[in-house]
Amino acid sequence: MDKQNSRFRWVVFSTVLFTYLIMASQRTAPGLITEQVMSDFQVSAATIGLLTSIQFFVYTGLQVPMGILADRFGPNYFLIFGAILTGIGTIIYSFGTNEYVLFFARILTGTGDATIWVNMVLILGQWFKANEFVRLIGFTGMTGSLGFLLATVPFSAWIDLLGWRTAFFSAGLVLCLCGIALYFVLQKKPKGLGLREPAPHTNEKQHEKIAVLLRRIFSNRQAWALFFCHFGVVGGYVGFISSWAVPYGMNVYELNRSDASQLIMIGLIGALVGAPLISWISSRLKMIKRPYIIVHMTTLLGWISFLLWKGHPPFFLLFLLFFIVGFGYGASALTFALARQSFSIKDSGIVSGFANTGGFLSAVLLPSIFGTVLDHFQTTSSLNTGYFYGFFIPVLFSIIGLIGVLSIKEKQKEIVNRAEGIASE
Repeated sequence: MDKQNSRFRWVVFSTVLFTYLIMASQRTAPGLITEQVMSDFQVSAATIGLLTSIQFFVYTGLQVPMGILADRFGPNYFLIFGAILTGIGTIIYSFGTNEYVLFFARILTGTGDATIWVNMVLILGQWFKANEFVRLIGFTGMTGSLGFLLATVPFSAWIDLLGWRTAFFSAGLVLCLCGIALYFVLQKKPKGLGLREPAPHTNEKQHEKIAVLLRRIFSNRQAWALFFCHFGVVGGYVGFISSWAVPYGMNVYELNRSDASQLIMIGLIGALVGAPLISWISSRLKMIKRPYIIVHMTTLLGWISFLLWKGHPPFFLLFLLFFIVGFGYGASALTFALARQSFSIKDSGIVSGFANTGGFLSAVLLPSIFGTVLDHFQTTSSLNTGYFYGFFIPVLFSIIGLIGVLSIKEKQKEIVNRAEGIASE
């Protein structure tokens, strides 16, 4: 039986997404114990900032290499290895005795985390047909947002119950068990069921030199369009929402920390809604580019609204704007639907990795640039003025994203046929 017609594909889907859920939660979970880590290890806020960002640096830097490896050797073992490595890193974090152990643990976690998205996209491409893939990629993106949600109140309650070390140890143990489950689901069971692998494309080079491959992809306008497209919507959400949303609510609107954290929840809700909804719309319309353009334009208008109100929009409007920003992030899963549609099997991994690099590069850049702007105006003017000028950064990023999505070439009449032709990575 063919993989894409097997009921077992839903077991694969469920196992992979559950693994992604737990891995995504561990991206931001250490933020719950920032003050405790500073107290226990006597480290500065700057050290905590570096500890927080190092995972994203590792993640971003490994996206293209991971794409190349996944294309060349297949995605299964890399995803299995990544889940176990993330689990080991989380367990080491729970046993940390000083900041150097914590840094080592987060580097391991970032390395494991770098395997998840590219390989997950390729695995779903192997197991699901093109029309199913466009719909399911939205649910996949939603799972990442659910992981962020898991790392808020639920994991905080788990820490309160067990203590932070036991809580992180248990999360690491679950990830190691996920890696073992993935081995049986992706490797052992399909062979036992006699599920066929996709027929190879003999007309494509299987071992293209890496230098030639990189030169070909990096000179491809469509690949760069996807890079900038993803750059425009991810950084605003991951960079601002996860770093400056709570301080913004506290400083500009004089909210307490609990009330300000509701802004993050609104963004998460937007992401949870945006991912499946925009994928369903694209699937129904049998087009990706036009709905995605609307998403980028709406996100841009959302950030511009902060400027129109001098960084202090009416409070009732604030919740809508954070929802829009989250919605745009959720819809960013369409970047990978476009990558799958536009490129052949042998390039799917590296193009997905390259596009994902754009998204998380903006997520790394925005917090530090925004913070630099705030530091400048904190010494020369009011902090509210600093936030106003800081909002020019996500506006600029969103403009870059809109240019990227407008530059993408999509031949609507050939979408379904083209996608079916590369349905198995």
